[in-house]
Amino acid sequence: MKWLNGFRMRLMFVGLVAALVIGGGRTKADFTFREPENLGPTVNSLYGEIDPCISADGLELYFASNRSSGYGGSDIWVTRRPSPNDAWGMPINLGRTVNSSALDQCPYISSDGLSLFFCSNRSGGLGNGDIWVTRRPTKTGPWGSPANLGPTVNTSSNDAHPHISVDGLSLYFADVLHPGDTLTRSIGYGGGDIWVSTRQTSERMPEGYWSEPTNLGAVVNSSAYDAAPCISSDGLMLFFHSSRTGGYGDHDIWVARRKTSDDPWVEPINLGPSVNTSLSDGGPAISADGKTLYFFSGEITNFDLYQASIIPIVDLNSDGIVDASDMCIVVDHWGENHSLCDIGPMPWGDGIVDVQDLIVLAEHLFEEFPPVE
Repeated sequence: MKWLNGFRMRLMFVGLVAALVIGGGRTKADFTFREPENLGPTVNSLYGEIDPCISADGLELYFASNRSSGYGGSDIWVTRRPSPNDAWGMPINLGRTVNSSALDQCPYISSDGLSLFFCSNRSGGLGNGDIWVTRRPTKTGPWGSPANLGPTVNTSSNDAHPHISVDGLSLYFADVLHPGDTLTRSIGYGGGDIWVSTRQTSERMPEGYWSEPTNLGAVVNSSAYDAAPCISSDGLMLFFHSSRTGGYGDHDIWVARRKTSDDPWVEPINLGPSVNTSLSDGGPAISADGKTLYFFSGEITNFDLYQASIIPIVDLNSDGIVDASDMCIVVDHWGENHSLCDIGPMPWGDGIVDVQDLIVLAEHLFEEFPPVE
């Protein structure tokens, strides 16, 4: 009877919280992926599409393509949609102001939508490929002439795949060695390494204000090729692609975690066969809400863009359905850093079991999850 009363008390608490949050809103457990979806013939072409980047509002998707209607060997394009629930529109080339007769790739749009970082081997750079930035006054304004990030970030080698943290203060990028290149930085582990440079303010200042880059070290980088970093908006997950051993194909997508933005990264894990294939999979980009992974997949010269929904593990007791029993498990671990129940607001959690996790469970209440055979 004492156990039953305790169970009823927990159910009353769950019911109260669910009543408060189920109408709206939406933090560290395992997560899985739905079957990846090809973005279709409106976005993809008969040529190759790579390096997707989703804007913070989810309404713009930037990517690189070598389709024949561009200005160089590869151009940067954008496709737009009225809302996150609408289909993507016909891609638009960013034009001659941004694109050149060379290779222009690896676009990354800042969280405010006003700065576009990208890599290019155009003339006027410092090496085989440099990181550049173009800016616009408003989200509907024209892009300005690109500026080189300068010799602190760029070297005589190939610097590519820029990604800016949501606060605009950290620049993650890859230093890639092409055949014949020599190592131009003091530390390097493989054919491509991931680095980070910081700045004190995100205000528009001369590009040289970036600090001397720091290698992410041997935990993240390997003796193989590691590139295309993408840090989640909460700063806790670093997605990237790599040719290291333990994968499924030529390149796979991996992810490294950390407890807080001040903690070190832990050993990366492979995203598994639901995302990675026997071909090349790379260029990961995560939506601001952590619910969608964008990436490219295929064979060289014939890559397509894909998306995969990221799903938190919400059937906490593995009985096949999300119900009051799962909510009681959350309540039993309230206030703890308990990975099983930490499923919100991002699918991988935020380090504490709280109302955010009940919100996520409420969104999936009474959904069935049949056992995997």
